[in-house]
Amino acid sequence: MNSMVRGIGMTSQRTRDRLVERLRSEGVRNEAVLEVIRNTPRHLFVDEALSSRAYEDTALPIGLGQTISQPWVVAKMTEARMDGGSPQKVLEVGTGSGYQAAVMAEIVEEVYCVEISQTLADRARHLLVDELGYGNIHVRCGDGYSGWAEEAPFDAILVAAAASHVPDPLIDQLAVGGRMILPVGKFSQTLIQIEKRSDGSVTQRPVAPVAFVPMTGQVEQS
Repeated sequence: MNSMVRGIGMTSQRTRDRLVERLRSEGVRNEAVLEVIRNTPRHLFVDEALSSRAYEDTALPIGLGQTISQPWVVAKMTEARMDGGSPQKVLEVGTGSGYQAAVMAEIVEEVYCVEISQTLADRARHLLVDELGYGNIHVRCGDGYSGWAEEAPFDAILVAAAASHVPDPLIDQLAVGGRMILPVGKFSQTLIQIEKRSDGSVTQRPVAPVAFVPMTGQVEQS
C-alpha cells in the first residue's frame, strides 16, 4: 500500500483496536488476518459521510444498492481460505468498494477482481491502484458468474454476492486443492467453503449464516 496514503484521515488507533478485539471475541483466530484488518483504512472505502462508522462491525451502503461487507464477514472469509495455507493467486467476485481485495492483497501475491457494475469497478480500481498503490490487484468489469477464465486456475475464489447455487464456471477455475468461499441462498444464506480434490470433485462445508446482496447477471438465468 502507498505509505503516503495509509495515514490520511485515519481514525484513532483505539477505534481500530476495538474492532480487532471484537472480531477476536467473535471467533476470528488468525492473527495475520486480524493485523491486516487493523491496518487497512476502511474509512477510505466508504462515503465520507459514513467515515465515522467505518470501524464499526457492520455493513455500510456504498451506493448503487450495494454495501461494503461487515468486517467480521471479511475476516471470516479470509481466514477460511488461509486455514489451508497462503494462496498465491486469488479471484474475488463482486468487488464492490474494494475493501476485501485490499485485505487479501496484503496477504497473497495476486488478486483478480471482477465487478459487474462499471461504476463500482472504475471506483475500486482508482482507489486500490491509483490512490493506494496496490500493484498486485487487477480489476475488471464483468459478470462474476463467469469468473476470469484467462487467468485461471486460482488458488482461492472469494464471492461477495449470494447466488442460489454454486456457479459451475467458478468451480472449473478453481485449482486442485484450492478453496472457494461464497454465500449461497436467496432468503436464508449460508457462507460455504468448497475445496477441490485431485479428481476434480469438490467437498463443501458450511461456515456461518450471513446476509449478502444477491448476485446478478448470468446466474439469474442459470
